Amino acid sequence: MPYVNIKITREGVTPQQKAALIKGVTDLLVSVLDKSPATTFVVIDEVAMEDWGIGGMPVEDYRRQQRDSVSR
Repeated sequence: MPYVNIKITREGVTPQQKAALIKGVTDLLVSVLDKSPATTFVVIDEVAMEDWGIGGMPVEDYRRQQRDSVSR
């Protein structure tokens, strides 16, 4: 009975995109581990941007830094 928890930043992911994630993860577990879709659980948690950090900084600051380094 697999349980998969996907955490994403809250940035306007549509219900259709979430459905695609759920189906894709379920299909992957079926094909790789031969798990039953009926007992495969997928949960998507949306996390506020200010509650997510990468590389020791808030995600928005991290992304800004990455964009700035690419544009140089």
